[in-house]
Amino acid sequence: MRTESAPVTPLPALIPIGEIRAARPRVAQYAVRTPLVRFAADRDIYLKLENLQPIGSFKIRGASNALLQADPSAVGEGVWTASAGNMAQGVAWCARVLGVPCRVVVPDHAPAAKTDAVERLGASIVRVPFLEWWDIIVTHTWRDAHGFFVHPVSNPAVIAGNGTIGLEVAEDLPDVDTVLVPYGGGGLSSGIASALREVAPNAKVYAVEVDTAAPLTPSLAAGRPVETTYTASFVDGIGSRSVLDEMWPLVRNVLAGARVVSLEQITEAVRLLVERTHVVAEGAGAAALAAALNANDDLGKVVCLVSGGNIDRAKLVRILDGAIP
Repeated sequence: MRTESAPVTPLPALIPIGEIRAARPRVAQYAVRTPLVRFAADRDIYLKLENLQPIGSFKIRGASNALLQADPSAVGEGVWTASAGNMAQGVAWCARVLGVPCRVVVPDHAPAAKTDAVERLGASIVRVPFLEWWDIIVTHTWRDAHGFFVHPVSNPAVIAGNGTIGLEVAEDLPDVDTVLVPYGGGGLSSGIASALREVAPNAKVYAVEVDTAAPLTPSLAAGRPVETTYTASFVDGIGSRSVLDEMWPLVRNVLAGARVVSLEQITEAVRLLVERTHVVAEGAGAAALAAALNANDDLGKVVCLVSGGNIDRAKLVRILDGAIP
């Protein structure tokens, strides 16, 4: 299903550092400054623990920046987003604080741990088939849309809010060499990379994809966005069929490249995070650590973004028992 919409405007090749710095006081009203901790004494691997945000995900940063920057009269009519769960929670959390209604469109495979949290925050949920949901992401429109739309990926204010993570990383680890960031649509990795271009220009930012849904890697190889197959898995917070056209100018400019990890490698990373650091991460949240642990090259001092910790209890139990959910 495809709705009629105006062409989506491509993003610039860099999010200005001024916009990212300006986002900090807005983001600070809703999000916490998360710690940067070392993964192991014998490895230069550090974890940026965004799973410790109030909603268990970095998404509260972009959601808060977008809504606090928006026209209050537009937000007052209500807000909506399309999300597999974490941006849904970010928008729902902010909407509850602002006292406005919130509606969330989720794909039919969205996990209960995330949708239950959205409903606890007072938002209403509409489940649709994945292809219909993906069409909303691509076109920025929906037949039943009403109120202010927060795009989960390509809203410039969302990306600038995400970029505040890059400022914090550079302050806490000024000599960082590499930052590994899970890649869903590019809003997190491009925001961080835009910030680091200014405050830590020697740091390289790599996107991390899961091999069941990895469009960025072949797109970078081809020099243009290409479509790939998408297979739903327990790693529900990243992965898609293609790179969004409007994101392409930005991600190809600011990212050093992309790395692909398997479900098996992510599963092991989730298990290691619990056993060694007592950190609970969802599949997407453990992808960056999986890439660091399986890298064939020297990454130097590497920061892994633990982007979220919203995982179904039953899935976590299976992982800890040695299985892949």
